[in-house]
Amino acid sequence: MVQEQIAKIVKSTNLFVVSHPSGNTFVRALVEELDGQGFLGSFHTTIGVGRRANPFLHALARRRSYEVHDKLISRKWFPELVRLLPFGPSSQEKKRRSADQSCVSLDRKLAERLHLLSCDVLHAYEDGAAHSFARAKELGVFCSYELPIAHWSTLRRLLAEEAERYPRWEPTLESTREPEEKLVRKDEELALANCITCPSEFVLQSIPPEIRKETPCQIAPFGSPADTGNTLPRNTSRKNGKLKLLFVGSMSQRKGLADLFEAMKLVDSPLVTLSILGRPSMPMHFYRSHYPNFKYLPPRSNEGVREVMLEHDVLVLPSIIEGRALVQQEAMACGLPLIVTRNAGGKDLIEEERTGFLVPNREPGKIAEKIDWFCQNLQKIDEMSEYCRNKASQYKWSEYARSIINFCLRNRSNSTDIQ
Repeated sequence: MVQEQIAKIVKSTNLFVVSHPSGNTFVRALVEELDGQGFLGSFHTTIGVGRRANPFLHALARRRSYEVHDKLISRKWFPELVRLLPFGPSSQEKKRRSADQSCVSLDRKLAERLHLLSCDVLHAYEDGAAHSFARAKELGVFCSYELPIAHWSTLRRLLAEEAERYPRWEPTLESTREPEEKLVRKDEELALANCITCPSEFVLQSIPPEIRKETPCQIAPFGSPADTGNTLPRNTSRKNGKLKLLFVGSMSQRKGLADLFEAMKLVDSPLVTLSILGRPSMPMHFYRSHYPNFKYLPPRSNEGVREVMLEHDVLVLPSIIEGRALVQQEAMACGLPLIVTRNAGGKDLIEEERTGFLVPNREPGKIAEKIDWFCQNLQKIDEMSEYCRNKASQYKWSEYARSIINFCLRNRSNSTDIQ
């Protein structure tokens, strides 16, 4: 009788174990919300520090710090350190392989230790869940999966089509060269999941129908950054009748950069300028050979990106495939209307002529039409800018995290009742 009461108490705690190799913005939001609600059992990552960490560790990993107690963080340092060191892998192929090794080694470590942890729900992400989910199933632990980008079959199909559309841009389509065993592992993760969270409708619809039919799925949109745009003055050239466009992201056709260049050729106006902020996949002369008249801005801190945004009028992101490009909400928080495709994952952000425009992917002519619309309606941009800020502020990271937590608890309760 006493043992049954203890089991009920332990089961009612709903402790979450979260696993992610690099701990980006959305992982941080979930971990910190779980901790605030008293649901965080432990967080497993490669490099990361929490509150009251050893000063040496904090200095070493301050860019991967979390507002949770350091004792709740379990680390798998070595593979990630090798990847990040200056003498680490150099080629793009080696970097991808090294990043995958970090994911798999963390996943294996968690699988080996899972039986030692207080864990009711295991929340993990694409490429880092196959081994730990398999072990969780043996232990009766509920498996929550987050798919941050479209399913690999959709990604591979769309990028293969892009390689045919723009053969010279094929080297920028890195995801077309993922090994088959990695793709098999992705499908194993989906099959083992008890519930699946996606950041956008585009990602949700990319999941194979048989998985969607059998496994509860939800959309949890990412949050927006704090509205730092209001603390700094906007500095644009619209007083001179000019329109300043901004593209932010990797300089690849996955982001639709070739289509943007084609659109700029169609616009062909000295009153429209294009700035590109991102990391090149090819030598700069490659991009200049396709469209020479852009201003290149190298990658910089988040604050630096926002400062650049405040000097521009419109963000253009004609992506071929994404999950939910965070840069859309970052731009809106700085007052920039958008010209984006549905495949950028932010369909819900667009209110025509208020926050910008949704354009079909692979149609440079449609992009050019919307650029022309902004040129003819410069006087509307200030009003749109204010509306964009307000729209962005409606997306909270806390709501994103609570959506995942409640979704897991509800479906875990349902599965327990069925059993």
